[in-house]
Amino acid sequence: MTQPAEKVYYRFVVLFFNCLLTFGSYFCFDIPSVLQEQFQGNLTCPNATVINGTVDCVEGLGMSPQQYNLLYAIYAWTNAVVVILAGFLIDKLGNRFGVFLFSFLCVLGSSLFALGSHFKGTPYLLPLMLTGRLLFGSGNGSLTIVQNRITAFWFKGKELALAFGLTLAFSRLGSVLNFFLTERFEVRYGMQWTLWGGALLCVLGFVSAIVVSVLDKVGMKQLGLDGAIQEESRKVRVQDVKLLSLRYWLLVLTIMFFYNGIFPFIADASKFIQDKYSDYSQKEAAYVAGAVYDSSLVLSACVGILIDYVGLRGVFAVACAVFTLPVFGLLAFTFVPPLVSTIWLGVTYSFAAASMWPSIPLVVPQATLGTAMGLATSIQMVGIGVSNLVVGQILGTTSSESKIPLWRWQRMMIFMLANTFGCIITSVLLNIVDHKQGGTLNKTTKRSGQMQSDSEREPLIRREEEEPRENRDGAVRSINS
Repeated sequence: MTQPAEKVYYRFVVLFFNCLLTFGSYFCFDIPSVLQEQFQGNLTCPNATVINGTVDCVEGLGMSPQQYNLLYAIYAWTNAVVVILAGFLIDKLGNRFGVFLFSFLCVLGSSLFALGSHFKGTPYLLPLMLTGRLLFGSGNGSLTIVQNRITAFWFKGKELALAFGLTLAFSRLGSVLNFFLTERFEVRYGMQWTLWGGALLCVLGFVSAIVVSVLDKVGMKQLGLDGAIQEESRKVRVQDVKLLSLRYWLLVLTIMFFYNGIFPFIADASKFIQDKYSDYSQKEAAYVAGAVYDSSLVLSACVGILIDYVGLRGVFAVACAVFTLPVFGLLAFTFVPPLVSTIWLGVTYSFAAASMWPSIPLVVPQATLGTAMGLATSIQMVGIGVSNLVVGQILGTTSSESKIPLWRWQRMMIFMLANTFGCIITSVLLNIVDHKQGGTLNKTTKRSGQMQSDSEREPLIRREEEEPRENRDGAVRSINS
C-alpha cells in the first residue's frame, strides 16, 4: 500500500509550511529600509515647518547613516559566523532541532529589536537594537539553511527549482508586504507598535516550525529513511569541508558577488530614490524600492518551472550577472525612472535565486548539505557585511537631516558594479569547471538528480560497505563530493 508520504500532495504540504518558516522574518528584515527616515530622523523637531505639505523635519531615533547601515552589517556578520556552526549542527542533529532553535531566535531577536525603540534618546537604544539584530541574524540565516535542507530532501530529482522558487516567493511576499504596509502602519500606530508587529509575524514562523517538523518526521518514517539519514549524519565530520568540490566553491563565490549588489542596495534604496529623484515621497520611494521583491514574488515560481525544464543553471548564472550590469549604470549616471531599474533588478534576482541556490544540492552529498548551505550562507553574509560597511563609509557618517550628495550615491553604485563584474568572472569559471566534470549544472533537474543519486547521495553508506573490516576502526572516513 502506498504511504501518504510517497504521494505528490504530501511533499507540497511540507513545502507550504516550510515556506511559512521565513515569511515573518523576511518581513522584519527590511523594516529599517522602509523606515530609514525615521531611524535616521531627529530626536525632536521643536521648530518644524511645513513646505508644500511636507514637514522639513522628521522625528525619529537619531541614528547616523553609519549607525543605520550597522544594523544590516551586524545581521550579515552574525550570519557569517553562526551559519557555519548551524549547518554542521543541522547535519548532525537533524532538521527538527534546527527549526525549533532558529525560529525561536528570530522571535527573540525581533522582540529585543522592538524593545530597543522604547529607549529613544538614551545610550541603551543602539546596543539593544544591535543585539536584537544579532540574535535575529543568528536565527534567520540558520533557519534558511534548514528550510533549504528540507526542500532539497523532498524535491531532489523532482521539482527542485520550482520548490526553491516557491520558497523564495513566500519569503519575498513578506518583504513585499513590508514595503507596502509598514509605512502606513507606522503613520497610524507609530514606530514602536510597527516593530512589535514584525515580531508577532516571527511567531508565525515558530508555529510553522512545529508543523513542518511533525510532517518531516512522519514522512521520513513512512519512507523508511529516518534511520539511514541519521546514520549518515553521525559520520559527518568537520574535516569533510576540505573535500567539497571546486564547483561548490565557485558557486558560492558567484552567489556572494551577486548578492553583494542586491541587499546593500535595497537597504539604502528608499533614501537614494528620495535624494536623487526629488519628486518622490517616502511612501512612493518605498514602493519603488520594493519592486525588486515584487518582481521576484511574481516570477519565482514560473522561473523555477522553466529551470526545472531546461536546466542551464550555470548559463543562467552568467546571464543574470551580465544583465544586472546596466541596472547600476542607469541608477548611477542617468535619470531614468528608478522603477525601471528596480523591476529589472528583480527579474535578474529571480533567475539568480532559482538557478544558483538549487545548484548546491547537485554538487554536494545529502548528508553534508546543511554544512554546505551553512558555508555558502556564511560566505555570502561576509560579503554582504563588508558591502554594508563600505556603503556606510561611502555615504558618510553625519546625520541624514539633509540630502546625501549625488556623487556619494554614484560611488556606491560603482561599488555595486564592481561586485557584479566579480560575479561574471566566477560564474564563467564555474561553467568551465562544470563542463569538464560532466556538465551537471546545465542538465535538467531530473537528469542531474538521477546522476547524483548514483554517485553522491549515499556515499557514506556505500563507503562503509567497501571499507576493509580489519581497518574499519582506525580508518579516516571522508565524503566524496
